[in-house]
Amino acid sequence: MTLKTLAAAILILAGTGAAQAEIGPAEKQDLKLGFIKLTDMAPLAIAWEQGFFMDEGLFVELEAQANWKVLLDGVVTGDLDGAHMLAGQPLGATIGYGTQANIITAFSMDLNGNGITVSNDVWEEMRPHINDNSDGKPAHPISAAALKPVIEQYRDDGERFRMGMVFPVSTHNYELRYWLAAGGLNPGLYAPQRGDTSGTIDADVHLSVTPPPQMPSTMEAGTIQGYCVGEPWNQQAVFKGIGVPVITDHEIWPNNPEKVFGVTEAWAEKYPNTHLRLLRALIRAAHWLDENDNANREEAVKILARSSYVGADEEVIANSMTGTFEYEKGDVRKVPDFNVFFRYYATYPYPSDAIWYLSQMRRWGQIPEPKSDDWYMETAAKVYRADIYEEAARSLIEDGTLSAEDFPNLDEENFTRPHQGELIDGVAFTPREPNAYIDSFDIGLKGSQTP
Repeated sequence: MTLKTLAAAILILAGTGAAQAEIGPAEKQDLKLGFIKLTDMAPLAIAWEQGFFMDEGLFVELEAQANWKVLLDGVVTGDLDGAHMLAGQPLGATIGYGTQANIITAFSMDLNGNGITVSNDVWEEMRPHINDNSDGKPAHPISAAALKPVIEQYRDDGERFRMGMVFPVSTHNYELRYWLAAGGLNPGLYAPQRGDTSGTIDADVHLSVTPPPQMPSTMEAGTIQGYCVGEPWNQQAVFKGIGVPVITDHEIWPNNPEKVFGVTEAWAEKYPNTHLRLLRALIRAAHWLDENDNANREEAVKILARSSYVGADEEVIANSMTGTFEYEKGDVRKVPDFNVFFRYYATYPYPSDAIWYLSQMRRWGQIPEPKSDDWYMETAAKVYRADIYEEAARSLIEDGTLSAEDFPNLDEENFTRPHQGELIDGVAFTPREPNAYIDSFDIGLKGSQTP
């Protein structure tokens, strides 16, 4: 018996409660998990640093990836056992947009966490079109309608207005598109059936992919005029003095789902106990991040600042992770829910989350043909595996690690994510009637339209 196998056996035998015994030992103990250098990879870092993976008999290597495509390919090929993923990535892969692969998620990594930043020059042009609070500071949320005159000037000058997002099926792409469309700007359509995956058909604003850590430098170089990205790369623009975050995703849709932990369906079926033990560790890490009113966030900031994780200055990471957010330089506001990892049942993979992403894929042409409401429901249930999450959650309750109050009622249907506010345009999200929701928008595909 190797030392690793012996250590794993000791850890498993040391576990208390029948639930752990019922799950059984991990079929695969040595794991490599991928992530992108963003603060919302925190549950992975904390599960490692606090020993939660080891508690489950798992020997985990965390490896930063160059971009979301490389990360997804690593999971598909088996080079990675699982990864920190964009919430839309397992859905996009499963329906065959871009990479075709059956990817599932049984864990939502966080809520909120993104922002939209523009260059200083664009901000100066937007500023006259933004109302002020009584203190003379810009009133939030800022509508994309304030950007419209800037776009029109670019068009008159014969130039394209360009903004960056991190991946075609990313939260950032859909949030940026949603914000632009709510302000009367067309972010463009995809037409994959015609081989056009640029997403710029009829676009007022041309969106393109830029890896998160490269966003500030790409904007500073003038290649893009703004971007939507997760932290710390909006705050980095403020600290470098090159841009102004104009809105957070919490202002676009309060408590929206952001990242997930994804594995292939085949991997989950081959290693069910390993998967459950990974989920147990990640749920505990998310709880640690939010417990006692975010009391552990300062420690988390120090961990995430390391080059092996996010690799940004502690001060930059702390700006959002500790419940504040800086817009213009010096305009620091309290945003206690900018990063949510556990409260509001953040870790539960609600089907409504999946349906919202699918609705946006259809709205912008990534799903070029109309689908029935049942198709949306079935796809959500296939990819967002609440059944697996609930098995891990029940084991944590049964062995006394967490309490039943930490989770939604597991004896009831949990379909729609609670604790969410209204979207910025006031359009009601109706997840049980996705086609009616899609048809309610002025900009984007609807009904039987094709791009």
